Amino acid sequence: MNLQTTGAFVFLDGMNGAETARFARKVERLGYSVLWITEGAGRETFTHAGFLLRSTDSLAVASGIANVFMREPSATIRAGRTLAELFEGRYILGLGVSGEAGNIYRGIPWEKPYTFMSEYLKKMHLTPHAAPAPKEDPPILLAAILPRMLRLAAAETHGTHSYFVPPEHTAWARKQIGPDRWLCAEQAVMLETDALKARTVARNYMNMYLRLPGSAYKKNLLAFGFEERDFGETLSDRVVDAIVAWGSEDTIRERIAAHYRAGATHVCILPLRSDGAFVPDERALEALAPK
Repeated sequence: MNLQTTGAFVFLDGMNGAETARFARKVERLGYSVLWITEGAGRETFTHAGFLLRSTDSLAVASGIANVFMREPSATIRAGRTLAELFEGRYILGLGVSGEAGNIYRGIPWEKPYTFMSEYLKKMHLTPHAAPAPKEDPPILLAAILPRMLRLAAAETHGTHSYFVPPEHTAWARKQIGPDRWLCAEQAVMLETDALKARTVARNYMNMYLRLPGSAYKKNLLAFGFEERDFGETLSDRVVDAIVAWGSEDTIRERIAAHYRAGATHVCILPLRSDGAFVPDERALEALAPK
């Protein structure tokens, strides 16, 4: 699987099904290598991935992420293997724990993330497959930004998918997982040169993650030199600019390049719209398409 070109990380629940198929074909046409799709309170990730894979010819689709608390390990790996068989070399199984607040919203019990994920992977690996098998199981990645989950990703999977991190975290994570594991880094971008407008929209996006009780994203950023004052009533410009790369095409491309220089195997961009609408900014995808 070729991960060398940039991918697109997107929230698609604001589109209807036909629109998501059209969007996937456009992402493929623009030359992006992987379409990363989220799983929140809307579409089920495996069903949607199959639809998008069927709607395209060569584009890889990745779950970013499939929530492990929402389904049994055997169901997860069987779904992943089904997609890997039907769409050879085009599906990546990204797994994650999301967060306690998300589980409460969905009515799902919360358990210790590391222990739960460790046991989950063991059960997945032991699941038999009584159907024609794919040539290879789908690559498995763990959503991991903190040390223990990163070590688990390195030991038990193809690597990690990071989210909401600056390039400094990518460099540190590469050291944690070693030189051979995949490190797929998400980078939020906004093609907007008006600082006030860009930061206002970026703050609204970031507050969804940083205002959650016990936010792992905040904990991670505190470990990378940010301070409590950066997370006051109004997020500081410094922390906003670290997470959302806004500005000109050249400015944003430099941030993407910084992740690659830091050791990323693959970078997927989250194209935020400067009007705050919760659908991908296709204008940004066009401007930032792989060259």
